[in-house]
Formats: sequence, C-alpha cells, structure tokens
Amino acid sequence: MDKALYDKGMAMRRRVLGDDYVDAAVANTTDFDRKFQDMLNEVAWGAIWSDEDLAPRDRSLLNLGMLACLGRMHEFELHVRGALRNGLTQKELGAVLRQIGGYCGFPAAVEAHRVAKRVLAEAKT
Repeated sequence: MDKALYDKGMAMRRRVLGDDYVDAAVANTTDFDRKFQDMLNEVAWGAIWSDEDLAPRDRSLLNLGMLACLGRMHEFELHVRGALRNGLTQKELGAVLRQIGGYCGFPAAVEAHRVAKRVLAEAKT
C-alpha cells in the first residue's frame, strides 16, 4: 500500500463524505473487508479523487450521473450529500437530475429525484 496515497485519500474521503460517515465506515471494517477499504482509500479517494486535474465538485457531478445511470441509489445518496458539501447548489442538482433523465432515462431520474429530495429534506432539519 502507498501510505501517502492512502492518507491523501482518507483526507479527501472525509472532506467529501464527512467525518461521521467515514468514522462509521472505519468502525464497521472487519478482517473480511479491510483490504477492500484500504483499496478504496488508496485508489478511489487517493489516486482518483485527489488528482488535481479535476476539482472535487466536478468529480461529484460525474459521479451523480454515473451512479444514477448504474442504478446505484445507495451510493447516489451518499454522493448527493458529497456534491452538496462540494458546493453544488440545489438549482444545479436539479439540472443534473434533468440531464440524467435525458441521457439515462426517466426511470433513473425519477428514482434519483426521490433520493435527492430526501437528502435535501434531511439537510433542512
């Protein structure tokens, strides 16, 4: 494992997803998935998300589209929260969801709207 990439990835993961989420993920890591969690931090969050060629906000936009297209609503919800933490506005989120409808299909966009509305409602409380 590349410790520098791991540490960089952990810092980015915390920045995007928040300490509460990351602390829970770390606390729930077992011997079974420890290597996978290490790989997520090093590769996804360290090598990819921390690469400075794209800003985290731009990566959030990409992730929302890809996750909606794949129908990965649990991860989509997580990344809606991350996109908001990365500065995406509610108006921009609406535009992303319309783009999803046009390119991924309306069933994907309907489900993505359900998730996004729930996240936005929780953010207000």
